[in-house]
Amino acid sequence: MVADPDRLTAAWAALAELGITLADLQHDARPRRPTFDEYLPHVVAAAGPSAKRVYSTYWNRMANTWAGRPIDDIAASEIQALRLVIVATARNRRNNRGGRYAGELFIAAARAYYTCAADDGLIDAADSPAHRISKPRRLPSTRRALTPDELTEINVTARTTGNDVILDALLLRLHTETACRRGGALGLRLMDLDAERGLVMLREKGGTVRWQPISLDLATRLTEHAHLRGAVLPTDALLRYRNGTPLTSRRHDHLWHRIGQHLPWVAAHGISTHWLRHTTLTWVERHFGYGTARAYAGHTDNTGPATTTYIRADLQAVATALAALTGQPHPLAHTPTIN
Repeated sequence: MVADPDRLTAAWAALAELGITLADLQHDARPRRPTFDEYLPHVVAAAGPSAKRVYSTYWNRMANTWAGRPIDDIAASEIQALRLVIVATARNRRNNRGGRYAGELFIAAARAYYTCAADDGLIDAADSPAHRISKPRRLPSTRRALTPDELTEINVTARTTGNDVILDALLLRLHTETACRRGGALGLRLMDLDAERGLVMLREKGGTVRWQPISLDLATRLTEHAHLRGAVLPTDALLRYRNGTPLTSRRHDHLWHRIGQHLPWVAAHGISTHWLRHTTLTWVERHFGYGTARAYAGHTDNTGPATTTYIRADLQAVATALAALTGQPHPLAHTPTIN
């Protein structure tokens, strides 16, 4: 049907008298988009525990800054401007790199927000303003493997200071033997411990799940610890405070803060639990090769050279490396190759 020119002219004249433009008509025809702060609870609900812990501060900062504004009304330049503010006001820690890491996390948080909005059909993925900004290139880590003397100093300090030296000693030993992340240790349940075969079930980032060898001595100590502190049901937390409540990540924070007070070099270098992982995996790689170290770390990605697809190690190889590391036999280990 061809529009009548006279009627179109009359319609435009009527709209002009009302002060309505074509842009107004197009805007009103679009479905209403939620405001940034209105939609944030949906993003938080869909996020995993690690994402909530890392991104919540930045999400709240964005929600406060852009409260009341539709999510499709935020420009890339505004996200970039807020990133610069985040970088400039980042907390000045000993290992601070001019707020670079904070800026990287901020962009990652913004991308996670808009990815969720795109998945819900609120915006087109191509229209995400956060994905138009390049993430800062990550600088090489200053983390390194600890020397045997440094590791001894840390363990001695943990066992001779604090209000729960048994828990702290177990925690450090668990991280050193397994090279697990904090989340892996905190997620352990009574049912995740196979004391007879010297194994623990680790659930870590990316949804990875694996059995990891531990020394039989540590398995016995963990069993005693759990039962003495009230773990009864299979799903009860393995690591527990003296009052029986499950361990939280605050224990890790307090532990390293206390060790840093007694050992200034620990505080100066910003040493944390992840340094233990780095130390153990470096030792395993040096003595048993890349494939075993990769399995020991629980890495399942296929990034890197194509040959990594064929460089795999089994549970027995990991147990063999553990036996050499601890100097204790393990029921799943092959004959040790390191004296």
